[in-house]
Amino acid sequence: MKRILNDLFEYKVLTKMQAKEVLIGIGTGQYSTSEIASFLTIYAMRSITVQELEGFRDGLLDLCQRIDLSAYDPIDVCGTGGDGKDTFNISTLSCFVVAGAGQNVAKHGNHGVSSHCGSSTVLEYLGVKFTNDPDRLERQIAQAGVCFLHAPLFHPAMKNVGPVRKELGVKTFFNMLGPMVNPASPQKQLVGVFSLELARLFAYLYQQTDKSFLVIHSLDGYDEVSLTGAFKAIGPNSEQVLMPGDLGLETLQAVQLSGGVSVEDSASIFMNVLQNQGTSAQKQAVIANAAMALYCANTTMSFEEATAKARESLESQRALKCFEKLVTL
Repeated sequence: MKRILNDLFEYKVLTKMQAKEVLIGIGTGQYSTSEIASFLTIYAMRSITVQELEGFRDGLLDLCQRIDLSAYDPIDVCGTGGDGKDTFNISTLSCFVVAGAGQNVAKHGNHGVSSHCGSSTVLEYLGVKFTNDPDRLERQIAQAGVCFLHAPLFHPAMKNVGPVRKELGVKTFFNMLGPMVNPASPQKQLVGVFSLELARLFAYLYQQTDKSFLVIHSLDGYDEVSLTGAFKAIGPNSEQVLMPGDLGLETLQAVQLSGGVSVEDSASIFMNVLQNQGTSAQKQAVIANAAMALYCANTTMSFEEATAKARESLESQRALKCFEKLVTL
């Protein structure tokens, strides 16, 4: 690790193989916490290259406990986090709306590192029990339309580096990797990213696969469709800038998306939205992201049709029923 760190201090970049080897070293406990912290800090201070990101991804996937959910043709709706916006759990809520609309979801997530309440945090607080048992996860996706894959249960590297990330409290390249290393390897994926530079990196890497994907970035810095202005959507063969009106939705103010200051606040917003008692802005933000996921899963739909389908899932409380079923399972 010292040689790698010295190279990075001299502004050199890692090859894909070097990046993969370091990640495997982290995952198998070969490095001290101070070495890991130094390594993560370097990448918090400079841009990551496509070969480094690819190598880190491949290292995590090599160590990953895989699960086959292909029979359910799931989609993952996952943001990188790290946008510093402290929104409520929009992407996680969107998963239940998507499931309620009939599209199975295999959601990959973790506790928040640079925010107070990640997807795992709010779901655990609300009674979801995490598991990596294939039979239980299959039962969840078959009966609830959604299952949750808590990252540390599937990725030893994430588990080993978790305490260091928590102490640092800033976004690291592990934020970038989260959407790329879903242990179910879904063939459909909506990915929200926190920067335009990262959107292009992700789009390039996803275009090397046969996935149906959309990489989303709101141009004012959100890692999801915030509806606070224009957002970019990059797919396998398209790249477009959309406005809230293109989804038939209103333009929102940033303050309307606040997640509060505690897990209790986030959980309260979460349940209010699912029970169709959230504010108009909260509902629209969730509907927007669910609509983009439904469009990603079936591009024969128009954006307006996808929005209508998402709205119906939320307002009919089918999304709530999917959540309640997941908790009982």
